[in-house]
Amino acid sequence: QMQLVESGGGLVQAGGSLRLSCAASGGIFSGSTSGWYRQAPGKQRELVATIFRSGFTNYADSVKGRFAISRDIAMTTLYLEMNNLKPEDTAVYYCNAEFRSHYYWGQGTQVTVSS
Repeated sequence: QMQLVESGGGLVQAGGSLRLSCAASGGIFSGSTSGWYRQAPGKQRELVATIFRSGFTNYADSVKGRFAISRDIAMTTLYLEMNNLKPEDTAVYYCNAEFRSHYYWGQGTQVTVSS
């Protein structure tokens, strides 16, 4: 069974940057999709960024040009580089991966952007 552990969250001022990491065990980020989601208080969880098996990436309109998803060569770590952060980016960020026809979630990491 695949396990995912996020890290890298924290408190940052608006305009700042953070890099989130998601470490995998029991599996790798080689499935059809791997991605980052976020959930702000009182809101539904939303898709932020996706990387497909091919390496193609896709982003929510709200983060295009500011966030970048990537994975390491071994496909054991998923990253989310976040630049020019805004207060509305404040949320718990979760990584998600499809592996052998199952979907897995991490426990989340808090990102707080102060104005």
